[in-house]
Amino acid sequence: MKQLINIIIGLSFLLFTACGQGKIKTPENAMTKFEEFKSKEKFLRDGKLFYPGIGDPTLKPILTEKINLAADDFKKLADKGNSTDTEYQNAIKIGLDRFADLYLQLDTEDRERVCSYFEELMDIVGLESSDGHLNDFMYGFDPTKK
Repeated sequence: MKQLINIIIGLSFLLFTACGQGKIKTPENAMTKFEEFKSKEKFLRDGKLFYPGIGDPTLKPILTEKINLAADDFKKLADKGNSTDTEYQNAIKIGLDRFADLYLQLDTEDRERVCSYFEELMDIVGLESSDGHLNDFMYGFDPTKK
């Protein structure tokens, strides 16, 4: 009987710890980093990323607004304090879907730059995976999934 109780306690412990997986505790400086991210000028030439700058300068304010909306989405989730990986990944999908109307106007470098901005947002909260959404945006499919 004692062995059965120990097994039940052990399984309960595993269940509780498994349910907590995938939660991201918001870093203390995240809100400041979101504001810094939103205020910086985007789609400028960046030699470190080998980004030549926006292909079509008329798109710069539109793309910047879309990226900043994604930052707002992340900020709202971070403000909750313990959002899940899945919630952030859904925010990535929603954010990338905002670019659908301009997708064909973006060259490869601009699409890569959009993805790098999402990676910056992921870094702010410590999200390690976009769940394939960035690959879907870049390539039309996720090459890591078969």
